[in-house]
Amino acid sequence: METIGILGGSFNPVHIGHMMLASYLTQWGYVDNVWLTLSPLNPLKDADSLLPDTKRLNMLAIAAKGADAIDICDIELSMPKPSFTINTLDLLAERYPDKRFKLIIGSDNWQIFEQWRDWQRILNDYGVMVYLRPGYPVEKRSVDGLEVVDAPMVHVSSTFIRNAIARGRNMNYFLPAGVFKYISDNKLYVPNDKK
Repeated sequence: METIGILGGSFNPVHIGHMMLASYLTQWGYVDNVWLTLSPLNPLKDADSLLPDTKRLNMLAIAAKGADAIDICDIELSMPKPSFTINTLDLLAERYPDKRFKLIIGSDNWQIFEQWRDWQRILNDYGVMVYLRPGYPVEKRSVDGLEVVDAPMVHVSSTFIRNAIARGRNMNYFLPAGVFKYISDNKLYVPNDKK
């Protein structure tokens, strides 16, 4: 049975760190495929800086174009809000009974994982792959359903990229091929007085 890793996020914008992680997980055999799963507005994130779903989805499509074993998934955009991860995984399992799904999260999220809705069922029914992020060690690794992945760490965030673009920096080498051109052509993340 094919194993699909679900890497969810706002992808505001998608950057090389996301793509490197997805590529690593597939090439090193942790999963057969990674689905970059676009999330609608996260209640914990700043709504003002979040681009519309269609623009973030367009950037994901550009990033994943031609990528081996990396696809995009927009299932959460049609789900009731707020969308909880357990509901996404259950719906994917129902729609694709021939595939096995595993959740991919950073070690920063793992530290608050017990606050997630039905976190124990996510571990039991699907499993969680945790990739290490700087400053967030995983102390207890012998948890049923947990797999810690020592993927290469990249200290790049979407917030850093948005702020750099707002200051007029060229982020071409920080983003997947074609994404910076899309951002520039559409004048995304620049202050209103510079549009």
